[in-house]
Amino acid sequence: MRTLGMEVDLNKVRSIIQRHGWNATAYQIVNPGIWHWFSEHGDAVIGYVSFGSTRIVAGGPVCSRDRLPRVLREWEQEVGDAGERVCYFGASGRLQALLQASKEHATVVVGAQPVWNPQHWSERAYRYASLRAQFHRASNKGVHVSEWPINVAEAHPALRECLLAWLQTRGLPPLHFLVEPETLRSLKGRRVFVAERGDKVVAFLTLSPVPARRGWLTEQFPRLPTAPNGTVELLMDAAARSVAIDNSSYLTMGLVPLSPHGIVGHPPNPLWLDLLLRITRNWGRRFYNFDGLDSFKSKFRPEYWEPIYAISRERQFSPRSLYAIAGAFTRESPICAVGRSLITLRKRMGVTSTQGQTESSGI
Repeated sequence: MRTLGMEVDLNKVRSIIQRHGWNATAYQIVNPGIWHWFSEHGDAVIGYVSFGSTRIVAGGPVCSRDRLPRVLREWEQEVGDAGERVCYFGASGRLQALLQASKEHATVVVGAQPVWNPQHWSERAYRYASLRAQFHRASNKGVHVSEWPINVAEAHPALRECLLAWLQTRGLPPLHFLVEPETLRSLKGRRVFVAERGDKVVAFLTLSPVPARRGWLTEQFPRLPTAPNGTVELLMDAAARSVAIDNSSYLTMGLVPLSPHGIVGHPPNPLWLDLLLRITRNWGRRFYNFDGLDSFKSKFRPEYWEPIYAISRERQFSPRSLYAIAGAFTRESPICAVGRSLITLRKRMGVTSTQGQTESSGI
């Protein structure tokens, strides 16, 4: 059975996640635009989007570990009967371990996510002078961080303003699926930490729960261009120390796409995919700074990196599956999305050039 997330269904989804949410992306399936499939027994849920004739699953099934094989069979049977294909994006240990020997599934590494035990956070983070300097830099500029109650944070105009300002600095139009920016309207189950300077919000951080691992995923770090250096680091420090008090044992900042940390010790991806991802990592810097994101998350000194996979039900991972994954994030033809982004970038460059000429002419 599949449904598009109405509130009555989301309550059921949240209930299953609270019992069985192990994948870091588990709670993100309550985001807008996600379809939900429930198992026949009602004890498992899958969040997914459709692009073309492919259903792209957010991570993997949310269910008990012992039920995972049966839930997969039930789900894939229904997808097959509908004449569609299936691909799991953002999958990690449990699903990958179950399907790695399957001749009906192809697995590729798409990146890695940094992981910490919050109980070790303070000891590790304050060991490094570079991180301490960033914490102090923001504090010395008058930045302070506090956790806001959900009923205050939801749709708060200052947080909304911060989010919109941040989105306008991105090279790509807003993406969706596992990077959905529209979470402020429904923060139930999440935690929100806000950085203020004086009485002005300059940045905020949202966390979504990973209940089966007693953990949290950092979803967003929206910030104003005027936020002092070290603001995001101060947010991360405050959030990590806060969840540590609550005895959390797992914290991740989420996927770094194309991160080399995820490649070590794993079979190589198909040659065509490896070449394409290298080109994307280099050429795509105008839209998305992969290296910068990797460096940013690395500087927090993670305890380890968790490989993240895309797993498609086919003998060899195909360009068709990759295209469907891209479409899940753009909600349109990825080619059209890139084209519109190039036009936007050109317009921005034209505005910048005009501003520069105006300033240099003394107007």
